[in-house]
Amino acid sequence: MSTEERASVPRDARSGVRSRGGAQLFERNCSVGRTIAIVSDAWSFLVIREAFFGARRFEEFRTALGLPRGTLSERLKRLTLRGIFRQVHYSAKSSRVEYHLTRCGMDLYPSFVALIGFGDRWLAGPEGPPLKLIHATCGQACQPYVACSHCLAEVKATRVTYRDGPGAGRTPLEPMKRARRTAESANFSRGRPSSVSRALEIIGDRWSFLILREAFFGVRRFDQLQSELKIAPNILTERLSRLVARGVFERRKYQDLPERHEYRLTEMGKDLYGAFITMAAWGDRWLAGGDPPLILTHRDCGHDFSAVVICDRCRKPIEAHAMRYRLNYDPARFGAPQAGDRMERIFVDAAPGED
Repeated sequence: MSTEERASVPRDARSGVRSRGGAQLFERNCSVGRTIAIVSDAWSFLVIREAFFGARRFEEFRTALGLPRGTLSERLKRLTLRGIFRQVHYSAKSSRVEYHLTRCGMDLYPSFVALIGFGDRWLAGPEGPPLKLIHATCGQACQPYVACSHCLAEVKATRVTYRDGPGAGRTPLEPMKRARRTAESANFSRGRPSSVSRALEIIGDRWSFLILREAFFGVRRFDQLQSELKIAPNILTERLSRLVARGVFERRKYQDLPERHEYRLTEMGKDLYGAFITMAAWGDRWLAGGDPPLILTHRDCGHDFSAVVICDRCRKPIEAHAMRYRLNYDPARFGAPQAGDRMERIFVDAAPGED
């Protein structure tokens, strides 16, 4: 993705993170960043994933993910406050609640499908993708892809330019909660193998997401990443090393004395672009107040666009309530209960979401 205009200068002086000298620190307005702030925690992402698989009750989430009660309770509370879930009482006489996806929450589905596609292409292994997706609208097994909303052609990072939108600018940098990387990667696939889980094993924390975001803005060098993200050097070093080891970046020397390297996206890394722009589209709809920070232009058709995820058979946008899936694995192998004899199952047995 190439740039046509630079982001505008800081325009907001509210309190936030300050430098050692007391100067206010700013970060770029970005719908991806706003989305990441809500869902970048891997467990939060997986809680939402289970909701798309039909989980609504506390014990259903806990059984599927194996989370401690306190951790799960905190994630559900946070996602409810953010408008992803709404609480619905079991009955008029019950104090117990279910967690139903709102329209806002349901609208995250294309981002999940974009991550499924990435995981299927790069991380499936010899057994192949865990799920076969079926689009109920056309009745066909499909491999959805991220497309331009104008021409419906598949979008590639190298075929997109961007410019400032009405919400462009910079706002005070908010403190980032210190947290360890979410527990062992094996936990991500407890209960079901998942291409989303496999993707999150690589990028399932906010710093990794943000480093990748900067890479799509063309930032390649350590000092540039540190300056833009205000990230501690040791954390940046660790994240970059891990992303190189997992094949997302390649490290190239650009200077001998002193030796310096830059970090370039591999083909695998570039393939994450679709997931990023679907998250940007979600952030534009739900978090930008009608003023998107960036406007994307598709070089192939010459039009401004928003990312959509469409069925590769009928070229219609996909929605969670109109998607079915077939398991390509035996759930008993992964400690999950059998779900009856049905080979084809719906993702969410519900209306398209509730406010």
